[in-house]
Amino acid sequence: MEETISLKEIYQTIKKRLGLIVLLAVLAVAAAAIISYFVLTPMYQSSTQILVNQAKEEGQTLTQADLRTNVELINTYNVIITSPRILDPVIEELGIEQSVGSLRSQLTVGSEGNSQVVYIRVQDESPAMAVNKANTIATVFQREIVELMNVDNVSILSPAELSANPAPVSPNPTLNMAIALVVGLMAGVGLAFLIEFLDNTIKTEDQVEKHLGLPVIGAISRIDQNNVEVKKMSMNNRRTRNGRESFGA
Repeated sequence: MEETISLKEIYQTIKKRLGLIVLLAVLAVAAAAIISYFVLTPMYQSSTQILVNQAKEEGQTLTQADLRTNVELINTYNVIITSPRILDPVIEELGIEQSVGSLRSQLTVGSEGNSQVVYIRVQDESPAMAVNKANTIATVFQREIVELMNVDNVSILSPAELSANPAPVSPNPTLNMAIALVVGLMAGVGLAFLIEFLDNTIKTEDQVEKHLGLPVIGAISRIDQNNVEVKKMSMNNRRTRNGRESFGA
């Protein structure tokens, strides 16, 4: 016979283990808060924009073919920007002790939609260094692309600037704690049902009927040991008092 779980049983299981579920959720949120505020290093982001657009001579107009060529070159430029040919001079000019691979991991390059604008985003522990890296990468690329591609069609559209009160882009404590809360609740509910599934003891009349298939014709009520002790003391006191009264008579 196939066992089914009713909504009532689910509710009773969750209600029975509610303390465990809440405890796990609280511990998960606390762990996420501690890691976000005290363990993870805040990262700051800065970005600059470059424009891929062939310089035109006086009286010359750009054709649709020129614009299409510039857009098609962007994918190539994105690869070149993250190459050692650009990042090595950047590291040398900044005077930092960092490998090309490490700098590349901090760098994000892409195009703004289907436009001729390319963004260069850099994340770093220092907001000032993030600005310096973004601007230096753009400057070095603008200089080196002339020799690499024999074209002069890159100009800096919007350099990175250091704001007065920079805010880190990661970690996000609120988001981390919200995720931890959901995970903690899910783990608590799962553990509650696991404990209930592994518990094969019979505690109620309904469980007797369900598991043994036998009707319940009677039940023994739970006896409170404290009440028994109180009743015994009361009976002893009554007997003592009756004995004294009989002796006095």
